[in-house]
Amino acid sequence: MSEQNNNIPELFLAPYNPDDHEDNLYALWNDSGYFNPDNCIKDDITAPDAEPFSIVLPPPNVTGTLHMGHAAMLAIEDILVRYNRMQGKRTLWIPGTDSAAIATQSKVEKILLKTEKKSRHDLGRDEFLKRVNEFAEDSKNSIINQTKKMGSSLDWSRYAFTLDEPRYHAVMTAFVNMYNDGLIYRADRIVNWDPKGQTTISDDEVNYEERQAALYTFKYSKDFPISVATTRPETKVGDTAVAVHPDDARYQAYIGKTYDFTFCDVPVSVTVIADKEVDPEFGTGAVGVTPAHSKIDWDIADRAGITRRPQVINEYAKMTVGGRLSNLKVEAAREEVVTWLRAEGLLEKEETVTQNISTAERSGGIIEPLPKLQWWINVNKKFTLKHSEISGIASGSEVTLKELMIAAVAHENIDIFPERFKRVYFNWIENLNDWCISRQIWYGHRIPVWFRGGELKVQIESPGADWVQESDTLDTWFSSGLWTFSTLGWPNETDDLKTYHPTTVLETGYDIVFFWVARMILMSGYHLGQVPFKNVYLHGLVRDGKGRKMSKSLDNTIDPLDMIKLYGADATRLSLIIGAAPGNDMPLSEDKVRAYKKFANKIWNISRFVLTNIVDADWNQTPKLSERDDEILQDLQDNVAKVTTDIEKFSLYLAGENAYHYIWHELADKILEESKPILSGDNADAKFARQYVLKECLVTSLKLLHPFMPFVTETIWQHAPASLKDSSLLMVAKWPSYTKR
Repeated sequence: MSEQNNNIPELFLAPYNPDDHEDNLYALWNDSGYFNPDNCIKDDITAPDAEPFSIVLPPPNVTGTLHMGHAAMLAIEDILVRYNRMQGKRTLWIPGTDSAAIATQSKVEKILLKTEKKSRHDLGRDEFLKRVNEFAEDSKNSIINQTKKMGSSLDWSRYAFTLDEPRYHAVMTAFVNMYNDGLIYRADRIVNWDPKGQTTISDDEVNYEERQAALYTFKYSKDFPISVATTRPETKVGDTAVAVHPDDARYQAYIGKTYDFTFCDVPVSVTVIADKEVDPEFGTGAVGVTPAHSKIDWDIADRAGITRRPQVINEYAKMTVGGRLSNLKVEAAREEVVTWLRAEGLLEKEETVTQNISTAERSGGIIEPLPKLQWWINVNKKFTLKHSEISGIASGSEVTLKELMIAAVAHENIDIFPERFKRVYFNWIENLNDWCISRQIWYGHRIPVWFRGGELKVQIESPGADWVQESDTLDTWFSSGLWTFSTLGWPNETDDLKTYHPTTVLETGYDIVFFWVARMILMSGYHLGQVPFKNVYLHGLVRDGKGRKMSKSLDNTIDPLDMIKLYGADATRLSLIIGAAPGNDMPLSEDKVRAYKKFANKIWNISRFVLTNIVDADWNQTPKLSERDDEILQDLQDNVAKVTTDIEKFSLYLAGENAYHYIWHELADKILEESKPILSGDNADAKFARQYVLKECLVTSLKLLHPFMPFVTETIWQHAPASLKDSSLLMVAKWPSYTKR
């Protein structure tokens, strides 16, 4: 028996065209309500006491459109979610978007400047925030639509935004609680100041660019006995000390002495101090100490008990001293100081070196370390942890936030895939400094601190009309750090929070382990005494076919929406999974996406062949299987075992490869070809047995492929006979079971 057109469902007469099906299918899934686990329980698809599986979507920034990195994230998470839903688990995937305060404000400011020639200060705070909110709302809607295009089976009834009212209440509660425990404090310390964005930024928002710089070795004056070296001679007008190692014999006679001189028109007083952190083998073995413009020097000054002032550079990266340097930008001041050193005969050596220049991730401005009065989280202060479910930390323990963060991973409360990133995580925690959480921007959660005269109050609501609220907003990572539990209703004790927290897995890029993963562990550990997730799956960066980073300047970006339009969401998804091991960057070309469109066509053709050739089968009969039939079914079972095991181990790239190779090279190339003479032969028993085998192969393969390629598999499922299906929607069909050999 061969294919007979009169037996082919009408749909299969034409080639598979994703554009004909994808939007309608997503609407079908969404309208079913089964993205929401409550509805799965209500309709007896999921048992009320089923094991929960929960995941929060890393919220995309409301600054534009999704890129291939987002597409990879959505594909990975949707595979995990669809698989666990089919396993009968109480499966919840929470959607959301992030305000991305600095990035969003910066984008709107650029639009304002370009279109209206105005700054935010021209508009005022209220009107400017109205503009930002309008921009964010438009962007949110665009991102949500793009997310749906990828087939993401998110529970939209639980959508969250980092600046919505429930998240606002959670953020304010978190701040007040941490302040009351002494973990949040206000202090004057060195910060990373972005002169272009006019705000502080965290260490993790600083980019380092290798650049050539001049290293100058000089003396402050002809009477000063020690030479120092620096790439920033303009800051030397703010030096208060020269530090040497206490055991350096060259400088023993000078330790403790103070020298006064005029340096480039500026009166300077420098004391020679001893500090064990100074490397006597580096340069001259002596370091000029500028406490107001270096974190390292600030700490040296603290250890020595000397003044941290004066500040000689302001927030606009201009000099604040008098004389020839007055009001000069730092680059111009640098040249002026070097010219003066040469003229005075004080410049001893000038050489070219390579150094890392600190720049702001969002604005590109060169960072100026400045002393600023800011709000901080103390990561080394002991506090009493009232409740703990974290192994290695008992309830009632006196701990630090650092100790909480270490215990969460060290005691295997959290597994990280790939495991090599555990070492990276621990190294970062060990070097973690107090976290500056205040930002000098308008868009974001305003800090719940109120001032009246010399008084200060920390509370969610205003104490009264005569109190003025802190103008600064919170670092966006403060609110994002609460994401796993603020999206589940915290600080209220909700059923969602009890059922789904800690979440099962966090999937994100390895490049934000420090930004986000570590801060969620900090926040969840402190506020709930829980880890925020049991597993962390880190995906790599999506690069172009030559392994280069995708960028507009290289003209090598690939838009996921373009790929979906050309080749379908299934091909786009699979191209981002196969060959993409956790934590490794992945090259992607349009050719790869195109190849998986051919695979979608292959599945379509396989289904047409099988459905056509089993249309006359009577499934009330019991098949008499041959040895070969048994072998095919056992191989099918083995493939189910492989795919299932790989997904459970978060080896999604292997699971996808196994499903792909089985369907193309085993089912299509071998099983279907050898079945053709059996199906067209005269042996009715052999024919029925093979029809049964093909039915099992098709139904099982559709189920195995569904998490990876949901659209084409669901389309086929919807047009398959009801007698083959255990559910009206493949999305909630039962995952195939298997018996190990």
